[in-house]
Amino acid sequence: MATQITNIENLERKQLLKLAEEYRENGYKISFCPNPEDLPDFLKNYRPDLIAHRYDENVVIEVKSRHSLDSSSNQYLRNLAQQIEQHPGWRFELVMINSEEATYLAEAKEPLQESEITSRLKTVQKLSEQHSESGIILAWTLIEATLRLVAEREQLSLSKINPLYLIKLLTTEGIISRLQYQLLMDSYSLRSTIVHGFKNTKSAEVNQDIVNKLIKLIEDILGQYNQK
Repeated sequence: MATQITNIENLERKQLLKLAEEYRENGYKISFCPNPEDLPDFLKNYRPDLIAHRYDENVVIEVKSRHSLDSSSNQYLRNLAQQIEQHPGWRFELVMINSEEATYLAEAKEPLQESEITSRLKTVQKLSEQHSESGIILAWTLIEATLRLVAEREQLSLSKINPLYLIKLLTTEGIISRLQYQLLMDSYSLRSTIVHGFKNTKSAEVNQDIVNKLIKLIEDILGQYNQK
């Protein structure tokens, strides 16, 4: 059991270091496990894994595996997310390590093609009108498919296929704008909140607006490449 816990901690640490490097490459200043005196008052009772700061944006990042989550840590993360949401210029990012999911993706299932992505957008729109949270999750699956398609068309060499890596790579390459980058990062944070079983405090109207923006982003990206 001790060996398993150590391995999980090593995986979390490794993922945290990767995220820190990716944020640093995008111009953020990084603070690992900041001391209480270095935190704003509303975070004094918390011990974030990582804080990334750039201009007027602050990102509080927690990296967890499913094995390390229990009822107390779930409550801790819920409280942390709620605190951060109340402060403009701050956002929360929960990154889950799931070895089974990573293995599944690495086995290279056949990717969605442009026509399949486009046809599914109508389903996303209809679904989101009835259940906005489900619309966000389904819209995000099409975002990931679109980003992989764009990376393939640009003949980019991918060392990883996780969405955060793709977003930051395509932003660095100038394929995704800064505004699009911010939309994707905010949406990813919301999507993670939902799929990992935490309470989404945003209204249905806000959720619907995010789905609409994601749909338009997909259409814009695909349209851009059809004009080439």
